[in-house]
Amino acid sequence: MRPIATWHPPHYRRSLASRVTLLTTMAVGFVVTAVAFAAYATVRMQSMESIDRSLHTRAAAAAKPGPLTALAQRQVPAWALGAGDVMLVVIDADLGRALATTDKAASDQVGDTEYRVARGQDSWSARTVTIHGVRYRAVAVPVQDSAGEALVLSQSLASTDRMLGRLGLVMLLFGLAGMISAALAGWGVARNGLRPVRRLTTRVEDIARTERLDPIPVEGRDEVARLSTAFNAMLAALSASQARQRQLVADAGHELRTPLTSLRTNLDLLAQADTSAKLSAESRKELLDDVRAQISEMTTLIVDLVELARDDPSAAPSVEPVELAAVVSQAVTRVRRRAPTVHFDVHTDPWWVTGDAAALERAITNLLDNAAKWSPEDGRVTVALSQGTVVVSDQGPGIADEDLPHVFDRFYRSAESRGMPGSGLGLSIVKAVADRHGGEVQAGGGLEGRGAAFRFHVPGTMAPPEVLARS
Repeated sequence: MRPIATWHPPHYRRSLASRVTLLTTMAVGFVVTAVAFAAYATVRMQSMESIDRSLHTRAAAAAKPGPLTALAQRQVPAWALGAGDVMLVVIDADLGRALATTDKAASDQVGDTEYRVARGQDSWSARTVTIHGVRYRAVAVPVQDSAGEALVLSQSLASTDRMLGRLGLVMLLFGLAGMISAALAGWGVARNGLRPVRRLTTRVEDIARTERLDPIPVEGRDEVARLSTAFNAMLAALSASQARQRQLVADAGHELRTPLTSLRTNLDLLAQADTSAKLSAESRKELLDDVRAQISEMTTLIVDLVELARDDPSAAPSVEPVELAAVVSQAVTRVRRRAPTVHFDVHTDPWWVTGDAAALERAITNLLDNAAKWSPEDGRVTVALSQGTVVVSDQGPGIADEDLPHVFDRFYRSAESRGMPGSGLGLSIVKAVADRHGGEVQAGGGLEGRGAAFRFHVPGTMAPPEVLARS
């Protein structure tokens, strides 16, 4: 089955270092552009305001009878103009034309803005005009002691435009230099900052290639260190799982070897007996019974191995509300048929569990089988269910102190049990079922200091889930 192709945005196809460099460059470029634009706009605005204030002051000084008389006589005083690149125009709003001017082209640029000042509608005005292809700043003020007249003073902006042009060029060069520096700094930061990530990637790729689950060195306390710690935890879990699998295979091979060897020996004897005809009917029957017992033992072992494999099921088990008292009753009925000489005393209280009914019944059946196996003839097994805890007590020899920590280990069999039937997996299955349902199982001494007792607990409620939902 081919993997499903997943679309990724174009920028995710680049390396992380290149993306960091690109994003750093873009961020710095945006900031530099914004700062440069703000600085340019501020300088331009302040320059215009300064020119307007200067022109307004000089125009107000020139809009007096004395300077205007000199202007009418074609004598423009330097103190009134203040520079050689300044033009004067006197306009009359009633006549709608210029009364006097220092340059005909300047009078041609007079418009409604200046005539509004002459008519007294505005106190003064300032705007940019073009004279002889050069930008000028024109300021109009009313003429003193003369109604309907205004004086327009225009100053060239060539020097200001040159200054602003140089300022813009300098900001552009500095902006480009800043972006290049940001790109280099971003590349350096990304390369140095991502060095732990590259080491981690190399280490993980080495683990995937060699399958050696050695821990990854953890450096520092940053996010990469946390990621390395998480990888180490995953590697530890994977290593433990592999160890359990190897142990399970080794133990299963060891346990299967004995019945297989015995089975092969018996089959060889039967084959030789068929050819020699020296085997009595009674001996033949004993061999066949032995073969059947060995096949039954192998079947039990294989079933137990399959049950243990359900710790990691390929398909989710059936999870539903389960009445644990009914499960206990079914398990007791089944074990009674297999152990007719053992008496079972059963006491159960209502208890509901959300889980796998088949797995719970298998676990309780294993506890009952274990109790029946160790009970003497006409012995008594007590089964009690209260508050989600199933206690199974027998009257057998009990559990030795040295065996108690290992009774739930896979394939563990005490010295006394090695001559008895069983695979050594029954109690391991009980523990696996308890863990799967969020419960626990414990082993200890039986009632009144006799025999053994197993306590199997799973969380639940005393009422069915639907009753609790209605309440």
